[in-house]
Amino acid sequence: PEDCEGGPRTRSWGLLVTAGVGGTLVALYAVATPFVTPALRKVCLPFVPATSAQIQNVLKMLENRSGSLVDIGSGDGRIVIAAAKRGFKAVGYELNPWLVWYSRYRAWRDGVHQNTRFYISDLWKVSFSHYTNVVVFGVPQMMPQLEKKLEEELECNARIIACRFPFPCWVPDHTTGEGIDTVWAYDLKHSRGCETKTLEITAEAES
Repeated sequence: PEDCEGGPRTRSWGLLVTAGVGGTLVALYAVATPFVTPALRKVCLPFVPATSAQIQNVLKMLENRSGSLVDIGSGDGRIVIAAAKRGFKAVGYELNPWLVWYSRYRAWRDGVHQNTRFYISDLWKVSFSHYTNVVVFGVPQMMPQLEKKLEEELECNARIIACRFPFPCWVPDHTTGEGIDTVWAYDLKHSRGCETKTLEITAEAES
């Protein structure tokens, strides 16, 4: 009789435990999935946090630079926050809403929220024409198309800083770091030949 009474009760507890575990797994999946799924839809670009060395190398490439800064695929915001601490008005674009909200929290926690902005957006639908400093954490599949997009949109005084993977056609003006921490800096005036064009225009004006 005791076994008969305990049977339904045991089954009930079993169902509750199963439901609880299942609910927890669903909740964890909902929270964790955006952090590991592609953040930019045209290519598979999972979230991989920037290392401390990468951040320092990016900041090195920003020395003696001024103006606005954008981090394309800003992840958890650590590059944007580091740049804001150096005095930049810094913006991050990220398709993953969880990472954007977390970035905003981190900026508030570090006291730089007034100098930072984070937007939930697909980089291919954003114009970067008004930025003079661009940071990119990309993958090889996206670099050719992004190179073309930035060359069409940015002004001649822009500097593009690529992390982990270089652009396929541009020749970097500066390189620092080793391995996955390597950072390449491209001054668009050299890549596009703006200096030559400026000299030609000046010569024509003088004549």
